[in-house]
Amino acid sequence: MKNTDYWKRYKKYLYVSETLGLIIDISRMKFTDAYMKKMEPLVQKAFDDMQKLESGTIANPDEGRMVGHYWLRNAALAPDKAITVEIEDTLSAIKEFSHAVHTGKIVSENGATFKNVLVIGIGGSALGPQFAASAIGTPNDPMTVYFFDNTDPDGMDFVLGQVNQSGHTLGQTLSLVISKSGSTLETRNGMLEAKRAYESMGLNFAKHAVAVTGKDSKLDKIATTEGWLKRFPMWDWVGGRTSETSAVGLLPAALQGLDIDSILKGARQCDEATRTRNPMENPSAILALMWHYATKGKGTKDMVILPYKDRLSLFTKYLQQLIMESLGKEKDLDGNIVHQGISVYGNKGSTDQHAYIQQLRDGVNNFFVTFVEVLKDREGESMFVEGDFTTGDYLSAFALGTRSALTGSDRESMTITIEKIDAFSLGILIALYERAVGFYASLININAYHQPGVEAGKKAAGSVVTLQHAVLNHLRNNKGKAFNADETAAAIGAVDDAELVFKILLRASHNAERKVIIKNGKHITSSRFQYTG
Repeated sequence: MKNTDYWKRYKKYLYVSETLGLIIDISRMKFTDAYMKKMEPLVQKAFDDMQKLESGTIANPDEGRMVGHYWLRNAALAPDKAITVEIEDTLSAIKEFSHAVHTGKIVSENGATFKNVLVIGIGGSALGPQFAASAIGTPNDPMTVYFFDNTDPDGMDFVLGQVNQSGHTLGQTLSLVISKSGSTLETRNGMLEAKRAYESMGLNFAKHAVAVTGKDSKLDKIATTEGWLKRFPMWDWVGGRTSETSAVGLLPAALQGLDIDSILKGARQCDEATRTRNPMENPSAILALMWHYATKGKGTKDMVILPYKDRLSLFTKYLQQLIMESLGKEKDLDGNIVHQGISVYGNKGSTDQHAYIQQLRDGVNNFFVTFVEVLKDREGESMFVEGDFTTGDYLSAFALGTRSALTGSDRESMTITIEKIDAFSLGILIALYERAVGFYASLININAYHQPGVEAGKKAAGSVVTLQHAVLNHLRNNKGKAFNADETAAAIGAVDDAELVFKILLRASHNAERKVIIKNGKHITSSRFQYTG
């Protein structure tokens, strides 16, 4: 295709919203008008499904739940007045609490002003807040945000080290524990590790702790019993991966000093733009249609997200969960085995001009690219580094050059353009993709709002924990004697799990608190393990 033909196609299919400051270019995707016409009935059904979802119908049939994250930025849409009031009251409480912290009305146990926020969560309870903190935070924010987002002891030690070296110690750190059920093990473990860290400094964790959780959850009861500073709600009609505009995302953002009203405004206005029933005037429908076209509605190609902006470096990670956890499903809504999903990966440009762009251009053509570009380079003027080119000009040139190179190698791409990185545009990006996921799920007839695979993984992890108890108890009960994995498995009635038994023993021998030593055999799998007490 000639450049003039691409220009005609660009003008024909370009989506532009001056209200949102959003441009979407799909000219480098090779769909036809016939394809769009064929998809029209499915798209209109997707619009119907979204309308029903927003009205409060049960949109998550497996769990019998409504799906209401769109109400969070427009509470008047909620189907029940009580929900509207609860959303509005929570937003007010977030603002009041954050203001009280910033002004010193709420202080730490020792009377110090809080300067740090430690967010303890995992998945959607961490990814959204991390993305927001990275995208629009500044060095002048009233509070610095840190994260425990895993159950990795070394990782938590590293974060605690950063906190204590920041100039503001743990005694000036407010901890937010975020878990809907209060029983998420990774978050529970992070809370216990944080509590020990506070106590090691002679501090009462409860005097520095806030809970974001479901009513009457395990965490809610702990926070109530121990007298934590504050509790904020999580509702069963908001999933973790779509919770950034709930207290999950807004509380850490407000404490950091981000403009949460503008985040909500951006999300609300994007929601409004995506309610139009003309698919080519609906930005989220455009994305969903391009995903369906590129992957044949079956996930046959990967989605590569390439944001050309350092501030958006966590955008791909955020989208990875939103898209893959929502769309990666074994069964459709009719119970048929479909194994749906779209794999998502990527990182910032132009850094990855020097990483996997080589394969994207010359390797396996099993993907489509979404470029994300930002028109405004920085606040203030830039210097000229060569002739009349700035560093930002070069960033744009690399983005446009990579786009052209991929097109020349028959690789498809689309480009999302926003005017600048701020709270308003962050809200737009969050809502844009939340809505696209909902539309696409309808196009392929799956439930985007449950996660049975995640629950299966948690259940399997629980069986490993049970096995570990048995393995270590066997060693303790036979202090001074050494056993290999096969002998241990036989002794505890777990012959079929000898491999897991070996891996448990090997880890135990490398962690001092277990008091287990390894006696190497001819092969590592024949090694013997002994409890030394």
